[in-house]
Amino acid sequence: MQIFSQISVYWVSEAVPLGAAALVPAFLYPMFGVLKSSEVASEYFKDTTLLLMGVICLAASIEKWNLHKRIALRMVMIAGAKPGMLVLGFMCCTVFLSMWLSNTSTTAMVMPIAEAVLQQLICTGIADSLDDSVTVDTQDEESGESERQSEKLADNNSKNSLKSFIPIVPKQAPISIPAPPKKPKIRRDSLYPTKRDHMICKCLSLSITYAATIGGLITITGTSTNLIFAEQFNNRYPEAKVINFGTWFIFSLPIALIMLMLTWIWLHCLFLGCNFRETCSLSKKRKTRRELLSEKRIHEEYQKLGPISYPEVVTGIFFILMTVLWFTREPGFVPGWTSLFEKKGYRTDATVSVLLGFLLFLIPARKPWPSDPLAPMITWKDFQRLMPWEIVILVGGGYALAAGCKVSGLSMWIGRQLEPMSGLPPWAVTLLACLLVSAVTEFASNPATLTVFLPILSALSETLHINPLHTLIPATMCVSFGVMLPVGNPPNAIVFSYGHVQISDMVKAGFGVNLIGVFVVMLAIMTWGEPLFHLSEFPTWALMRNVTGSF
Repeated sequence: MQIFSQISVYWVSEAVPLGAAALVPAFLYPMFGVLKSSEVASEYFKDTTLLLMGVICLAASIEKWNLHKRIALRMVMIAGAKPGMLVLGFMCCTVFLSMWLSNTSTTAMVMPIAEAVLQQLICTGIADSLDDSVTVDTQDEESGESERQSEKLADNNSKNSLKSFIPIVPKQAPISIPAPPKKPKIRRDSLYPTKRDHMICKCLSLSITYAATIGGLITITGTSTNLIFAEQFNNRYPEAKVINFGTWFIFSLPIALIMLMLTWIWLHCLFLGCNFRETCSLSKKRKTRRELLSEKRIHEEYQKLGPISYPEVVTGIFFILMTVLWFTREPGFVPGWTSLFEKKGYRTDATVSVLLGFLLFLIPARKPWPSDPLAPMITWKDFQRLMPWEIVILVGGGYALAAGCKVSGLSMWIGRQLEPMSGLPPWAVTLLACLLVSAVTEFASNPATLTVFLPILSALSETLHINPLHTLIPATMCVSFGVMLPVGNPPNAIVFSYGHVQISDMVKAGFGVNLIGVFVVMLAIMTWGEPLFHLSEFPTWALMRNVTGSF
């Protein structure tokens, strides 16, 4: 219990680096006789580590050959430059990229593109405001000239009419002509031409970090917390063959799509207002000069990439091939390609990932084959630059911590302490877990928070005879919703560093996104998640684990 508490404090407070704190079980467990040193060491390298390494190889190739930039610019070009559609376009491309790249890498890649568009918006906004002021002055002069001509005409007509009769006419009050509406003036005390321009910058910046978080939910490799859950779950319940790339994708894709639309609507109403017709029209007749110049800037950036290259084609083929092989390994409703092999259970998603990642080190990056030494698609330096070794050690420390809890009986002790919650229905237990995890992860790192809570929630589910997936999957997803503060996750910090948003903006917008996330996850686990994972029954693999643990 003391070791568990000590590591938890280190992870939550980040008094030492997360990777260093994850090494604590490696020396404390052998010293106190909990686990042998060889047993602890084996927990630090699991199947998910190989899965992550293969994905990082593909991500390195995508970034090296700018395939990610081509995808992002193309999707934004399709969306257009209307503020609402521009935000939605950036969100869609960020979600797609974040499915395969890390949330941090995706945000760091998309934000410079968004910043170039925003700077173009600001520059054309200043010029547009100056043009508008000239237009208003010209209109005023023309209206004044027309008024003077009409007055002269009226005087002549009155003189002619007075010759015939001279009645006493009361003096009429002058007719007041309303001035034309003024255009927004340039804000001399701000970097932005108008307040609306500032709101667009805020909306687009925050939409990227939220979209990166949403995209990371979709795939089992999308974020490190998904990998932590998958390995800890498979390690604790080895007989449960329910979590793989396909089942996770089927469950999480509707969540991401619903969250994407609701988050876009929330940000649009918060920063751009509720007039969707004005900000989302695709008609070219309704586009302003600024929007046309922004579209021109995006097209120029895309043209700089040139025609699609041979390495981009190879990377795209590997990307599609890896996805297809993951889906068809064990789809569930039909036999997968693993059924072609005699021995079952030997091949996992990591097998596909490492195989294709290894081939990227062999395939030449030029066509046709040159006579000089062949340069491969990626080098070891490219792989090293993106490989998050701290996350690997952190995940390994979580496995070691879970193994120690199992051997020492701490998991069962925690479960017995939570027995008073047995009167609550499963949805209430899950909702409490989601709210608690969402609150803690605002101040602590996502991997550390999940690593601490997974053993506790597993023991709670076993004690209450609830399917463990009923609490573990929602908690795993909600741990990613640390979006209210810059310290919540690295994408938040990256967006905050550009200076368009303040902490108050992040708290206000992030609170709404947090509520949206918890609501959609609860909706999913109560509807399509129930038949997919058979959540209404306490499974035999959890019952076997409960009986074994009691001995």
